[in-house]
Amino acid sequence: VQLVESGGGLVQAGGSLRLSCAASGSIDEINTMGWYRQAPGKERELVAAITSGGHTLYDDSVKGRFTASRNNAKDTLYLQMNSLKPQDTAMYYCAASLETLVVVSYRGYEYWGQGTQVTVSS
Repeated sequence: VQLVESGGGLVQAGGSLRLSCAASGSIDEINTMGWYRQAPGKERELVAAITSGGHTLYDDSVKGRFTASRNNAKDTLYLQMNSLKPQDTAMYYCAASLETLVVVSYRGYEYWGQGTQVTVSS
């Protein structure tokens, strides 16, 4: 399975971005997908996870602002980010897991993309 993220960039605080993650290869194996982010000097943290059945989990810091979704073919993952804050600045990674339940720990994801940078200016 290969994952390729896109959609990152520079945006002012209060603005919006939509990240995409295109999956290819043995995508039938994939169940849960997630978005993680990592800022310089900080640990990688879960932003949102979504199962193949559409169940979602969000970090408290993004609830009400970010929305994760998947297309019907289950080969593209999205993250709609609204009301962005400077503290959202980080490298954002797409991840895919064989698990059917929501996966929180990054150790539960077998596949990772290369990341896309999101920078929010104040």
